[in-house]
Amino acid sequence: MKIPLAGVIGCPVGHSRSPALHGTWLRQLRIPGHYVPLHIEGEDLPHMLHALPRLGFVGANVTIPHKEAVLKLAHDVTDTARRIGAANTLSFGADGSIHADNTDAYGFIANLRQNASDWNAARGPALVLGAGGAARAIVVALQDAGVPRIYIANRTLARAEALAAEFGVTALPWDDHAQVLPDLGTLVNTTSLGMTGHPALEMDLSALPASALVTDIVYTPLETPLLAQARAKGCAVVDGLGMLLHQAVPGFERWFGLRPEVTDDLRRAVLDA
Repeated sequence: MKIPLAGVIGCPVGHSRSPALHGTWLRQLRIPGHYVPLHIEGEDLPHMLHALPRLGFVGANVTIPHKEAVLKLAHDVTDTARRIGAANTLSFGADGSIHADNTDAYGFIANLRQNASDWNAARGPALVLGAGGAARAIVVALQDAGVPRIYIANRTLARAEALAAEFGVTALPWDDHAQVLPDLGTLVNTTSLGMTGHPALEMDLSALPASALVTDIVYTPLETPLLAQARAKGCAVVDGLGMLLHQAVPGFERWFGLRPEVTDDLRRAVLDA
């Protein structure tokens, strides 16, 4: 019996916490498998991707900068990955075929369900800050969850407008986001603002209802200034680490045959990695 292998493909990839995450599950579930970081340069991606199944790999996660490129190399792409325009989870068939999926939208919603159990997607509109790849996954997640209206605010308005046109949502100039705060049910930051080593996210939440949920996909620091401000005014807040953990569940189950759980012990293991 071959020992199943999986890994995370990126360039660079040394910073990824996915090996610690999947390694914890493999140990907890006593599965004879391995999950390793795979630094692959862009020009080597096609050759290496098709070689991995022959080397015993059953699948792989994909991170920057290859999440869009793997869509063109896959034999089968899920509707979710096509909508988002990127894949983060690959599964390899016994014949070497490549199945591409995107579990970021799933991970985002699963994180909210676990850590803000009374969150109701239909409670009110959502404001998404940012218009990059992460924002695309969040918009898909919110649409599928039933959020009645979605606004996108980005420092470069043209990017917000392009994303809004593609998904049928509403673009806002960055400085106009305050106009929609009083009606929001959900506020999501997908930008790097507030992340350790990056500029702060300057936003006044005084007009945001205390009934709104605020979440940040950043998890370094675990509680960003945005979340701290929201918590102080009584809003439910959800940090970004849970999205990382939950998006990994479907891939692990496909590759290793058992469905893992996202627990406090797992959070601690990944934070300590």
